[in-house]
Amino acid sequence: MKKTRILIADDHPIFRDGLRKLLEAEPDLCVVAEARDGGEAVRLVRRHKPDIVLMDLLMPGSSGLDALRELDGSPVPSRIIILAATIERAQVVEAFQLGARGVVSKESATQLLLKCIRTVMAEQFWVGRESVSDLVNAMRTLPTAAIEQGKPKNFGLTARELDIVAAVVAGYSNREIAQKLSLSEQTVKHHVSSAFDKLGVYNRLELALFAVDHRLVGGEADLDGREAREVRIVKAS
Repeated sequence: MKKTRILIADDHPIFRDGLRKLLEAEPDLCVVAEARDGGEAVRLVRRHKPDIVLMDLLMPGSSGLDALRELDGSPVPSRIIILAATIERAQVVEAFQLGARGVVSKESATQLLLKCIRTVMAEQFWVGRESVSDLVNAMRTLPTAAIEQGKPKNFGLTARELDIVAAVVAGYSNREIAQKLSLSEQTVKHHVSSAFDKLGVYNRLELALFAVDHRLVGGEADLDGREAREVRIVKAS
């Protein structure tokens, strides 16, 4: 079995030691390095090229965000998961914009962290239930390059694809979108796949984050008067 190689970046030695023991109790995980701050994390990521980096945002000196900024665009294929004692919306938004693939509260259950690691290794994003709404809503308030440059681009999306993207941002499943827009589920899947190709994204959460970041949609789609359910961006196929 090929093990997932993990680097832990946190300034608390006791926390790092406990997390290492927890992770190495799993047969498919191993810890290859530990870092005390963002600067050391960057050096060790480049040296060891871990599969996963568990990164605390708030470290003294060089923070987790500093490390993310330095690693942004790096050819090192490490996937970064944010560990946070408290999750601030603006920090999480910036972390995702800088390439983070997941966010987990330090108070989360062990099984939730393990599920997050395996989800991210499967090329998916992981955002906790409480964080998804905050993440999408916070990104709506941020200025974007498209707005600063004038009229937002639609990146070649058709009007129907824009409708479906808006519904994905709101958290609706393909089946629900098909029902509300009087389309077949296969047609909806086709439009979602087309949007993936045109925007260069690989899953529904990436699609939603791209759409919000580039102002492809306005308010949340409300197909039948219910509140949007952003958490389904992660769960829906």
